[in-house]
Amino acid sequence: MAISPRSDATFSSQKSTPSESPRTKKFPLTEEEIFYMNCRAAYLTVFKSSLENIISKDQLYLALQHAGRNPSQKTINKYWTPQTAKLNFDDFCIILRKEKPTSKAELLKSFKQLDVNDDGCILHTDLYKFLTKRGEKMTREEVNAIINLTDVNADGKFDYIKFCKLYMTTNKQCLKTTLEKLEVDSKMRRHQFGNHIEGSPERDPSPVPKPSPKIIRKTDQETFSNKGDTRSSLLSAPRKFKTSVSFTITMGANGNQNSKLTEPNLIKDWQYMQSKGCFFLEEDGEIISHQYRMQITQRSMVYLTIKPLNLSQVEGKPSPWLSVDTALYILKENESQANLQLVCFTELRNREVFGWTGELGPGIYWLIPSTTGCRLRKKIKPVTDEAQLVYRDETGKLFLTKEFKSTLSDIFEVIDLDGNGLLSLEEYNFFELRTSGEKCDEDAWAVCRENFDTKRNELTRQGFMDLNLMEANDREGDPCDLWVTLHSMGYNKALELTEACPFVIDIYAEKCKPKIKAVHMEACSGQLEKAICKSVLSNGDAKVMDGYENIIVHTYSCDTWITSVIENKSDEKVIIHINNELSKNCVNNRGLNIFAVEVGPKSTMVCQHVMPLNERQEWIYYCIYSLIS
Repeated sequence: MAISPRSDATFSSQKSTPSESPRTKKFPLTEEEIFYMNCRAAYLTVFKSSLENIISKDQLYLALQHAGRNPSQKTINKYWTPQTAKLNFDDFCIILRKEKPTSKAELLKSFKQLDVNDDGCILHTDLYKFLTKRGEKMTREEVNAIINLTDVNADGKFDYIKFCKLYMTTNKQCLKTTLEKLEVDSKMRRHQFGNHIEGSPERDPSPVPKPSPKIIRKTDQETFSNKGDTRSSLLSAPRKFKTSVSFTITMGANGNQNSKLTEPNLIKDWQYMQSKGCFFLEEDGEIISHQYRMQITQRSMVYLTIKPLNLSQVEGKPSPWLSVDTALYILKENESQANLQLVCFTELRNREVFGWTGELGPGIYWLIPSTTGCRLRKKIKPVTDEAQLVYRDETGKLFLTKEFKSTLSDIFEVIDLDGNGLLSLEEYNFFELRTSGEKCDEDAWAVCRENFDTKRNELTRQGFMDLNLMEANDREGDPCDLWVTLHSMGYNKALELTEACPFVIDIYAEKCKPKIKAVHMEACSGQLEKAICKSVLSNGDAKVMDGYENIIVHTYSCDTWITSVIENKSDEKVIIHINNELSKNCVNNRGLNIFAVEVGPKSTMVCQHVMPLNERQEWIYYCIYSLIS
């Protein structure tokens, strides 16, 4: 991708901090705290409060500039679409976390590709071609702005070494100025919405887990979450809370031993279908997955299950994703895809398997997989040793390493949705959309069939291996593109599957052959959010905010997880403060003990999911929901 002075450099990796206080001397700031401090500093330079919303492209651009960045118009348009009415502080943090940092070395490497004389300069004619034709294309006006910089241009040449130094210095200075302003303005520093509060030496210095936020689009509610602590400005000023309501639920040790899910009698005589899929964890913490349509031709008893897919692993070493919770929401299609009615979800469990048994009438049903996000989380620990993907023999011929072949074989298992040992064009295109964002058309697929091993017009496992080897050969052994594929599929540099959870769906029907087909790969929001809300409102316990009968907190619990939904029946938006600090042996999908959410008028939203940190021990859910004035 072309790198320009209008590229985006996330400042989360910069270690700039305000002047050292007694608190920072005793407990050094973690990377996560630095990130949120920088986010808050940039946001509060533009707005008076973290509760204010970004309501225009210009405000978004200005806030990003104060974060030490200079985003292109294309980047702005990516986050401010025609459907966007506003963004909140949480959305702002997501944007800053999602855009990858640009280091000086990366900038230099990008420009060096055009340095034909290896003298640190690029001809203006080459620069035009590079910046307007490749990667994130720039306009000629934008390129002219670079060429007109007198400090880095002379004699028809662009001094990219000087430019990179200027670019990084400008970014750092912008962030430094923002942080200094926050430091001297004590009122601004105190006005925050979270727990990154200065002067709290009693705070537990243990690292804070990364949050798993999401931007919800095209709905009438927004969710925002920030760090919280008992000594934050919000909690130290109880007059800001209008009213509170609390839930206490004590759950016994489970240890995966309680079996409530049982197979129907004579299930071996029922007709059976299976499909695989995968949950993928995005950079911003959002989770996307396959979604399916199921056809039942006549009224029948149906048994549905979903569980993590157990790939080939070393014996005695369990796969980390097997502990990820899975669920399946079944919605009936009535007249159109837009009109879906929640039927049920797989709430019964036997070890890692979640299932449902019941009668379904003839028709089309949507199967929407779900995971709470409590255990499918970003890994903070970095990987230092990078696995080798390819090697050359003594003749110089390129080969895939044994470890990479094993990983590709596992990926093949995941993307072979129907489990027939072959990849159809539809299955391959789910893989292509995930890894490259593009589809393979019929003509390209025909070329693929001519050059790689296929059966019945479908790609074999060996053909898939050879396809990846060809990609490596095309890059003369450079594994860069192969790593893009691996990271997209959830693998880290050690070839460990850490940011994805493959799953398998099994369907049994007593009186007809069920049909299932993957049709989308989408974010776990939208229809799923509505389905979860409806399920919790139907089955959970409800508590009304004292004095505010239009604000209701619904809580649903099973032996595996607890979900809370906030319902706002009023005509005004409300802000609810959530405190989980007194919970024991619990982890939630936000990674936060204290946060706040904004609930739009006449709407409901999923507030949080909570699971036991250790299933073999008792866990206590104690949560206080407070209405903020």
